[in-house]
Amino acid sequence: MANLVYKRVSTDQQSIARQNLVLDEAGIENPVVFEEDPGTSSRLHPLQRPKFRELLDYARPGDTVHISEMFRLVRGTSHILDVLDVLHHDRLALRIHDGAFSAMDLTARHPRTGELLSTVKFMVQTLAAAGELQRDLQRELTYDGLRAAEAKGNKGGRRPAIKADKTAAVRTAYLDGRSIAALAREHDVSRGAIRTAVAGLMPEHTTADHDDIPAPELPVTLAVR
Repeated sequence: MANLVYKRVSTDQQSIARQNLVLDEAGIENPVVFEEDPGTSSRLHPLQRPKFRELLDYARPGDTVHISEMFRLVRGTSHILDVLDVLHHDRLALRIHDGAFSAMDLTARHPRTGELLSTVKFMVQTLAAAGELQRDLQRELTYDGLRAAEAKGNKGGRRPAIKADKTAAVRTAYLDGRSIAALAREHDVSRGAIRTAVAGLMPEHTTADHDDIPAPELPVTLAVR
């Protein structure tokens, strides 16, 4: 019987490090890993995601699907029930290694009808609804925090990259001795954007300025009232 491991992150800026930690600690023997491309949307039904479809095509009755936590695979209540139905139909076990669902046997069925036990269905719906509420609250708080910051003249998100028509001037100024930090301030971009613009020049231009050492980033706190 095979152990099929499924991994996914919601954006290409996220890391699977935490999932790897949880799954490594689980001691899964001979795992066959299916990892979605970074940024595969959470809104896409799991049965439509390329790697999960590939996992189901690969699976054989008696295999076990492993995930670090339920919301790596599904979000809404209907998605969870749809996936459980497919796993039951294909006679696949589901093992969740972290989070609220990890202590539950989500594959438990009535011995005569074969339907999902009512207690399992109730717990799945309750926990899924709680997870959706938590995410909605986080989005609302983030939105309110960004609006408050904008009202004070601060803009959220990444600072822009160097525009194409400015790149040559930045490279010339860098060769003339301007520091990365000074150029970032002048063009109102991040130091990373300046480094990207002058990347081809950096091996030959090794003089470093002390003011070019990145300053530590301070945590951003959103006030909730």
